Amino acid sequence: MKRIHILTRMLVVTLLIIAAGCANQRDVQFLQGDMDEVKSRLFRMEKEIGGLKTETKGSVEISQKTVQSDIAGIRKGMADLQNSLEGTRVDLQVLSGKVDDAGQAAKRPVEDVALLKEDMRLRLAALEEKVQKLEKGVDLLGKQLAETKAKEPEKSPEALYQQGLDLFKGGSMAKARETFARFTELYPKHELAANAHYWSGETYYSEKKYDEAILEFEKVIRNYPGKDKVPAAMLKQGLAFKEIGDIKSARHVLKKLVENHPTAEEAVKAKEKLKELK
Repeated sequence: MKRIHILTRMLVVTLLIIAAGCANQRDVQFLQGDMDEVKSRLFRMEKEIGGLKTETKGSVEISQKTVQSDIAGIRKGMADLQNSLEGTRVDLQVLSGKVDDAGQAAKRPVEDVALLKEDMRLRLAALEEKVQKLEKGVDLLGKQLAETKAKEPEKSPEALYQQGLDLFKGGSMAKARETFARFTELYPKHELAANAHYWSGETYYSEKKYDEAILEFEKVIRNYPGKDKVPAAMLKQGLAFKEIGDIKSARHVLKKLVENHPTAEEAVKAKEKLKELK
């Protein structure tokens, strides 16, 4: 009886482990070993019961009258043992089913991971193929652009400058700025280079990008001191300082314009602005 209770407890603990969802591949192997051991013990118990039956029968034949009460107790014990044995067999069958379920559950995550890896591999391959196609498209467009530029006749400096002015007058400030930048890059020492920088500053000023305008006007003032656009650049630079709230710098630039270019038309406007800034 004591053995039956021990085996029953082992089965209950085993079933609780499986019910809690803790079974993995190692647990399944461990449980399989326990099942084998339980089967062996059941087999030995059945042999012991058989022997006990034989022994009890002989004892009854020898002294039936003196052992009637013992026989009744033995029979009751045998019945209890048989019931426990049957219950253990049922538990063993249930445990076998649980072990099979646990084995399937242990395999399922591995199969899911394999499917996920295969899906990711296929997606990555498709993505790489798209990237390769895009790269080929970019290379083709680059070649076409290079061929187009090679076929396009180079404009004269004056024509390029005039193109920038036309874009400015048409309100295309960004394109005008690009054209003037190309002009100053190709012809930095041309007589119209100062004008190109000035009009670049005007494109910024018209877009209210006053900081950029100040820097562009400074290029005219610093790099082309003898050019006609210097007074105009100083006037617009002073106005740009005023727009960003730097009154001190605005007054300084306008005063310098009046002092250095007193006869320029821009000097008259500078005087008027200085009165407003007082």
